[in-house]
Amino acid sequence: MRGSEPDSRDPATRPTRIHVVSDVHGNAEALARAGDGADALICLGDLVLFLDYRDHSRGIFPALFGKENASRIVALRTARRYDEARAFGRELWAGRDRNTEILAAVRTQYAELFAAFPTPTYATYGNVDVPHLWPEYARPGTTVLDGERVEIGGRVFGFVGGGLTTPMNTPYEISDEEYAAKVEALGPVDVLCSHIPPEVPELTYDIVARRFERGSTALLEAIRATRPRYALFGHVHQPLVRRMRIGTTECVNVGHFASTGTPWALTW
Repeated sequence: MRGSEPDSRDPATRPTRIHVVSDVHGNAEALARAGDGADALICLGDLVLFLDYRDHSRGIFPALFGKENASRIVALRTARRYDEARAFGRELWAGRDRNTEILAAVRTQYAELFAAFPTPTYATYGNVDVPHLWPEYARPGTTVLDGERVEIGGRVFGFVGGGLTTPMNTPYEISDEEYAAKVEALGPVDVLCSHIPPEVPELTYDIVARRFERGSTALLEAIRATRPRYALFGHVHQPLVRRMRIGTTECVNVGHFASTGTPWALTW
């Protein structure tokens, strides 16, 4: 098994090719092409675009409150002034039904994004996703997995969705204990797929945001104990290191698909 390398076997034997994306954040146009030439697409979550930190005019937040307010929220969060950001958010939402308005916007995005998934697609949740809505939009051919395994082309893939608790308080953040239980439920796999990275500084540091994102010690322990061939993840949009080995496991940040529009390819 190799990442985006040519197959060296007998040319009469057709290789299996999987495309992997993460952090789609509303890029439905590129998502519709992401499975071209592949036997399957894997999506590691964060379909929703709530707020684009590069273009403050894009996403649910600026659609509701305007670009100027979006820029202020981004500035406060980037400066780690989270209490001020939350207070400002409360001011904006005063007198409005936050849940109803956000869910309506998320539903609009999900309708377009799930329709763009090719068949077959194997997907798990990101930290900004809303899991209870996915059954409404996942069509036949899209398999949603979280703390579960699936065989693709003779290899076993394990999926762990969501993120860990942070001051950002995004929709699908869970406790370390709940997350670890999902990782443990997988057992040994050939490819470990998650939204967040293992807890390794080089993999969790975002060089543009200039902060460490939360990684999982449970993922790191599973990699060391079970030695999957690959550990694939996203979440950190501009990581210090995109690819490194932990023992015999190749750990790969498959990229910020919203900006690249290019899937990462795995063939064997």
